[in-house]
Amino acid sequence: MLRTLVKKPLHLFGIDLVRYRPRYEVGPYAFLQTLGIKTIIDIGAHSGEFAEMIRGILPDAQIISFEPLKDEFNELERRMQSVANFKAFNLAVGEQNGRASMHRSDYSQSSSLLPMASLHKEAFPESAGHKEEAIEVARLDSALSECKLDREILLKIDVQGYEDRVIAGAPNTLSSCKAIIIEVSFRELYEGQALFDQIYETLKTKGFSYRGNLYQLLSPLDGSPLQADALFVRQ
Repeated sequence: MLRTLVKKPLHLFGIDLVRYRPRYEVGPYAFLQTLGIKTIIDIGAHSGEFAEMIRGILPDAQIISFEPLKDEFNELERRMQSVANFKAFNLAVGEQNGRASMHRSDYSQSSSLLPMASLHKEAFPESAGHKEEAIEVARLDSALSECKLDREILLKIDVQGYEDRVIAGAPNTLSSCKAIIIEVSFRELYEGQALFDQIYETLKTKGFSYRGNLYQLLSPLDGSPLQADALFVRQ
């Protein structure tokens, strides 16, 4: 009754009131507790939002995070400084080692090694502005070469269109993974990115089964699905 009383006058002005759903709420990820995860590799960690959430679900797992943007990396380390089994690398992850220029978006979570496509700018104009930031890039297999990774491993990839390059540089790591959470796009939001179908086929050939989406982003232009955090589990 209270919800109706609040929402009805808003509807007169074309406004609806809906439940806020944060991207990394615990509920959709609780299933991971059944997989025996011991190591979490967090690629595209930003300021530690995922790392902080997943630690609440899997408190005994070690977390290894990668974040290329300096300011966000510093916040990630500050947020996770009291976590004993946490390690962070100030790196982007790709198909080869080297240096690159990151397109740092005005909305930092939209920053990418790929140029932003026109659809992204139209749907989310607040993210369209950007500046260049020099970063280091490493193959995941190279970056983890001296790390002890206890199985089972959960790999999370959130790299704004660069997902296929991360996969290309991580054959050894992928062979040890139990599950993957990967941001996938259904329409081109970054120029030259691989879309869901290609990511699905690639991971299928590597022995992973698609289990659905843990989060989905809809277009503010027409309500169509644009991105999702897709879950793949080794068959």
